[in-house]
Amino acid sequence: MLLQEDIDYFNRGEAENSKFWNRLGGMPLLKGLTVLDVGCGHGSLCINAALTGARKVVGLDTDSHRIDFANENLRQNYPQLTHIVEFKDIDLRHYDGLSFDVILSKDSFEHILDLDIVMAEMTKRLKSGGRIYIGFAPLYSSPWGDHHRTQIPIPWGHLIVSEQFIIQRLNRQRKQKISSIYDLGLNKMTLADYRSLFSNSGLYIVYLQTNVSKNIVMKLFSLFSRIKFLEEYFTHNLYSILEKP
Repeated sequence: MLLQEDIDYFNRGEAENSKFWNRLGGMPLLKGLTVLDVGCGHGSLCINAALTGARKVVGLDTDSHRIDFANENLRQNYPQLTHIVEFKDIDLRHYDGLSFDVILSKDSFEHILDLDIVMAEMTKRLKSGGRIYIGFAPLYSSPWGDHHRTQIPIPWGHLIVSEQFIIQRLNRQRKQKISSIYDLGLNKMTLADYRSLFSNSGLYIVYLQTNVSKNIVMKLFSLFSRIKFLEEYFTHNLYSILEKP
């Protein structure tokens, strides 16, 4: 049974797919290609890739509930794609599968804790000449970079107060205790960390832009981010295309 909250989440993702592609300069031609989605969530981007002609699409996520939804949604609503799309509840490091022409990752890079290792796995599984398309927000040092998970209700609040204070405060309300921000599913990586990761990946950086949006707030963020010491705190999103030589 598909829960309404999951259906709503899938539909939001589906509605945002065009924004994801537009911020990367447009959707590439996927017809006949093999595609991997790392951190596929409810699977909307995988369905999008299959509907536009991809030959094989694999979506991976470590959230079993989301993968269960993605598989059931595929069976119920996209039966014509069941021979093309495959969803698996598995870490990329443990996936024993084919190499891919295209790898996607939407709104996941800020959550992956061992991102350097996962990035190396993505590179290894990408075919020569293949591309990785990445887009995510918010970055941890931006105003709401905690995804509201720390429950500090002011911009940059998660950076202003100590991590110890945040953990103690949250643990008073939680049955399952946490010991660090990492336990909230946030990797705390900075803009400099991501730039270094991409530069040292062995891949060619075809495209890398931050604060990609037509929103007036993002335009203001872009202005502030030009000031070097403010850049880290006024960089909300990051979009990049990487290519394997």
